Amino acid sequence: MSVKQISVFLENKKGRLAELTDALERAAINMRALSLADTADFGVLRIIVDDVERCVAVLKAAGYVAQVTEVIAIEVEDKPGGLHHILKVLDAAAINVEYLYAYVEQSKAAAVVICKVDDRGKAGDALKRAGITTIAADVLKTL
Repeated sequence: MSVKQISVFLENKKGRLAELTDALERAAINMRALSLADTADFGVLRIIVDDVERCVAVLKAAGYVAQVTEVIAIEVEDKPGGLHHILKVLDAAAINVEYLYAYVEQSKAAAVVICKVDDRGKAGDALKRAGITTIAADVLKTL
């Protein structure tokens, strides 16, 4: 299972992120998870939203460069070692984790890790064999 993530390239300038979130608020787009990484000149905002196609259209109309990437959402026990267990499974399957970020579900004692890997199909199979739950995009919208 995969989830669509939007990556947005932002100038590293004061107020730029607030302008973007203002555009999303006006369009009633809900961000479910996010990560922001920066360099001296620009940042990359990675977001999971409730309506990917509409979000991309809003961002492009506002002048942002945005692209959609397929990632996996993995349910992680919210306890010490929860993430380590998942990483051991992926490592044993020779899956490279390119990046990840997490948030805690409101309704469960679990966290969700958004993970970009080099082989989503192989990662999904390895996680399933290990009894680790991946979360579909439509379910992720409601958590």
